[in-house]
Amino acid sequence: MTIERLQELRNMKNMNKMSLIDKSIEIVIVPNFGDVNAHQDNVGIIIEEETILKILSKRYKNVSITEVNSEEDLEQLVKRKPDLVFSGVKYFNFNNENIWLNDYLEMYDIPYIASNREALDNESDKSKAKKIVQQAKIKTANFFITTPGEHKSELSIPIKFPLFIKPIRGGDSRGIDENSIVYDFVSFKAKVLDIKLKHNLPSLVETYLPGKEYSVGIFEDNTNGSIIAMPVEIIVKKNVNGHSILDFATKKNDEEKVIAVTDTKIFDKLCKLAKGSFKALGAKSLGRVDIKMNQRGVPHFIEANLMPGLRRGYLYRGCLFNLNMNYEEMILFIAKNGLASKVIKKVLSTTTFRLAG
Repeated sequence: MTIERLQELRNMKNMNKMSLIDKSIEIVIVPNFGDVNAHQDNVGIIIEEETILKILSKRYKNVSITEVNSEEDLEQLVKRKPDLVFSGVKYFNFNNENIWLNDYLEMYDIPYIASNREALDNESDKSKAKKIVQQAKIKTANFFITTPGEHKSELSIPIKFPLFIKPIRGGDSRGIDENSIVYDFVSFKAKVLDIKLKHNLPSLVETYLPGKEYSVGIFEDNTNGSIIAMPVEIIVKKNVNGHSILDFATKKNDEEKVIAVTDTKIFDKLCKLAKGSFKALGAKSLGRVDIKMNQRGVPHFIEANLMPGLRRGYLYRGCLFNLNMNYEEMILFIAKNGLASKVIKKVLSTTTFRLAG
């Protein structure tokens, strides 16, 4: 390669860098001492940070990955005052105290993606989420909360069999398996005990909805507050008991089929329910709402995820099928939308973003 050609390439590289948008974005992560995809309670979105870095670096001038290992690291982050923090971290635990990232960033007027702690709390407790959407006049299956031994007989159960039982908290269908649908009191007791032993959680018990299953991706435009809903239908093969259950194993092995929603009436009903649920939960920027039909084809709210996966899951496929948006375009849209958000500075006490562990 000649000196002239080498200089030409350098000039082109400098010109490309000059054409990038002059914004600083930090991709904030926490250390994971387990497997790459190991579940961490304080992480809502598992981010493939190197992939995100490459994508954002094509558009923005200053993009970096920041691993926060201490409160000092967090303090240095806000001192740098990036234009956007792109992160799936919910909170950090320092000295047995939880510091909620997005609420902490709000204290320093630093934009972020996804929702704050209040909305995440509304979503993470599935019974609380259902109560909130009920108050907003949105349909959800009848339900109650229970623990082993609380209900002594079938007569004490407030709703009729068949029932669907899952942990009150947790994503990725953890705790859901072929035994989650129960038709009798013996099976009911066994599943409630199983959830307590394996997950140390109470059980959310719902009226079983036998209809089709959907997931609706949500984008809220931070410039004007408008909401885009992106439904997809999820199809699961029947198990040995003849039930189609979107359980933990099915999700983990990516065995479900995801298709576009082509029926306009169903599409409109799903969008209306998802948008209403998103607003009722106090969410912002992005999320996902899961919906299931009853035996008459009426959609019901199941649960929400206000820190939806940013790999090639349901949100991405919602973007692809509804907006013809590829993966790179989705990530760039989320970043652009985050940069456009206006952080309303609040007079907050430290307890707003700190919670004893």
